[in-house]
Amino acid sequence: MFQGFMVNAWIGASIVAVVAGLVGFFVVLRGSAFVAHAIPNGAFAGAAGAALVGVNTLIGLGVFAVLGALGIGWAGRRGRHDVATALVLVFMLGLGALFVSFSTEYAEETYSLLFGEVYGVNPNVVLPVIGLGIVAALAIGVAFRPLMLTSALPEVADARGVSTRWTELYFLVVMALATSMTVPVVGALLMFGLMIGPAAAARAVTARPGAALALSVALALVIVWVSIALSYHTNWPLGFFVGIAGAVCYLLGQGARAVIPRRAPHAVAS
Repeated sequence: MFQGFMVNAWIGASIVAVVAGLVGFFVVLRGSAFVAHAIPNGAFAGAAGAALVGVNTLIGLGVFAVLGALGIGWAGRRGRHDVATALVLVFMLGLGALFVSFSTEYAEETYSLLFGEVYGVNPNVVLPVIGLGIVAALAIGVAFRPLMLTSALPEVADARGVSTRWTELYFLVVMALATSMTVPVVGALLMFGLMIGPAAAARAVTARPGAALALSVALALVIVWVSIALSYHTNWPLGFFVGIAGAVCYLLGQGARAVIPRRAPHAVAS
């Protein structure tokens, strides 16, 4: 389980889990779950188009993910954000259906982009995945304070001169980067669950940003590692375990929130 092709699987999936936990924390905090679903699924069209013309699928993923993120950010400022997100998603999925219809030669590769192919991670993909993961993590670290302020207190952010508009665009591009490096490993559909489940559970357990962020990453890593081990031994699809574990993780977080008593404020000494 830790030899040969499995080494690339463990490395790639672990990097994906770390990035999913980091980005997912702000996705949940900002209420951007629908956007997190739309960008990777829409970016699938870019990968399908790249495969059709013989270009590296990572390039297609990156281009469409960034364009989709910018499109959502631009259209969302001129109308309802959820409607803009849905329209951008539908547009990109339509392009993806067109690209796939041109040839059935890439049907297997297209399937892997939707559901992931962690056991078939090419060694040539590992380094780009690590590179994009580092860039995404650094981007989150550099803008941590503005992201926290615009997510939790947007009115205060505007009053302090922190642009909520540009911060949102910045975060959308970071999400696009995360999408580009995660889709080839866990797939567009599974990335959504890995990004939302652990982060939502962490937010339910603790209100402290640092603790919630660390817990989100830790839960994402545990989900990926346990899912790989179970899938390896049972020969069941990895996506089944990732999806179920993400949902269970969230339910356990909600249960812990209901059971664990809130710490009472310290009494003021008289």
